Amino acid sequence: MAVLRSLTLYCSSSTSLDSHYAVAAREAGRLTAARGMTLVYGGGGIGLMGEAARAAKLAGGRVEGVITQKLVDYEQAWDGCDELFVVDTMRERKRILMERGDAFLVLPGGLGTFEEFFETLVARQLGDHHKPIAVLDDHDYFAPLKVLLEHAVHERFVRPAVRELVHFGHTLPPLLDWLAQDTHGVADPARFLPMGSRRGEV
Repeated sequence: MAVLRSLTLYCSSSTSLDSHYAVAAREAGRLTAARGMTLVYGGGGIGLMGEAARAAKLAGGRVEGVITQKLVDYEQAWDGCDELFVVDTMRERKRILMERGDAFLVLPGGLGTFEEFFETLVARQLGDHHKPIAVLDDHDYFAPLKVLLEHAVHERFVRPAVRELVHFGHTLPPLLDWLAQDTHGVADPARFLPMGSRRGEV
């Protein structure tokens, strides 16, 4: 098993969600701390972000937040972080979130979470980083995303090898075990780009 010092968590800041989504967010925070990892996340104190951060802190873990000044002004920042990075732009926020995590875990979220997931996945595909990405398909929230990715592969917009770069699961412990495996390796960009350049290639 690899030693993961930190885990970047992408998830929702919405306060209008069904309560069962908060259960998984709290478990993610607790398990991150229990496994000795720093939780790196979007710095918010509301929604699933806040649930995960507070649970990690309560379990004795370290929590690092990255948030824009605009969101701080909206009073969304959580002052319980061990370290809170306040930046000017969302682009800078995403860069730091990607840099500071040894692995990535995606929980249900909205447009911002989708953006973070795809940007992280594309960067992995291009070889800009070699960190594993896992998605918690809590209550089948991400089932349409899995269908979309498979459709893109079927229509030859995406190479089949992309399946190796992201792992979906319904429970957290196996997902965290998968993230900690030593078998992820370095993705060869030639296996992903350019699309369809070699007949029969996967």
